[in-house]
Amino acid sequence: MLTISQLASYAGVTVRAVRHYHAKGLLPEPARDASGYRRYDAAAVVQLIRIRTLADAGVPLRRVSELLCADGTEFAEAVADIDRRLRAEIRERQRHRELIGQLAAGDSLALPAEVVAYLDRMHELGFRKQLIDIERDSWILIAAQVPEEVPGLMAIKRVQIEDETLRELYVDFSDLVDCGPDDPRLPGLADRVAAFVEAAAARTEGMEEEQPVGDDLVALLDAAFLDSFACAPRLLELLEERGWTGWTNMQRVAPGPAGPSLGASSRGQEC
Repeated sequence: MLTISQLASYAGVTVRAVRHYHAKGLLPEPARDASGYRRYDAAAVVQLIRIRTLADAGVPLRRVSELLCADGTEFAEAVADIDRRLRAEIRERQRHRELIGQLAAGDSLALPAEVVAYLDRMHELGFRKQLIDIERDSWILIAAQVPEEVPGLMAIKRVQIEDETLRELYVDFSDLVDCGPDDPRLPGLADRVAAFVEAAAARTEGMEEEQPVGDDLVALLDAAFLDSFACAPRLLELLEERGWTGWTNMQRVAPGPAGPSLGASSRGQEC
């Protein structure tokens, strides 16, 4: 007869596991001997090894008792069902691993490859991190809402960021990310933005421009812009004084052709 420690050793489990199987009703508890110790026989060893084998195979403990009592057909059906569940869990675990890999990749989380390349280009060109971060977050919103539009929008953005005039506007604006609404540089920046938009609008006059981003998403992107930069509300006021309203989708205050946006979803004329 074996003590609980000897039983555990024979079956290759811990004493704690044996007690757990007792608590679950999988392994009957023997009566105690005169000394107060439980004593186990060979049948208990066999039963414990069968329990351990099923548990090691991934069988939930709630089903172990069922399988221990099953006949050949029932056992085969139960094993097939458990195998299907395990394969589903493996697929789910693989999906989790892919998500973890994306987390490790930084900006590529929730972003298409072309957007990641665009953000990398902004880094290369020396844009301030705060400006790149708001651009990244804006593209996360766009990719989630209108993923089919991202390739076309990014093709325009890649051309625009290589345009020296627009790039200088971006760089100068990035220098103002920490400034307040009274910064004396804002009127001059508004003049330059308005002039650029006016020139681009003149080149597209008479052409129909489809806005692929809905009004709700445009409003959300504009709100993110206003929340991110203390000078943004004042800059938009200055632009409106110069005849333009909005940021993600700039429009003339008076009827006329729309100009290109400086926000994430720019759909204006390539420069």
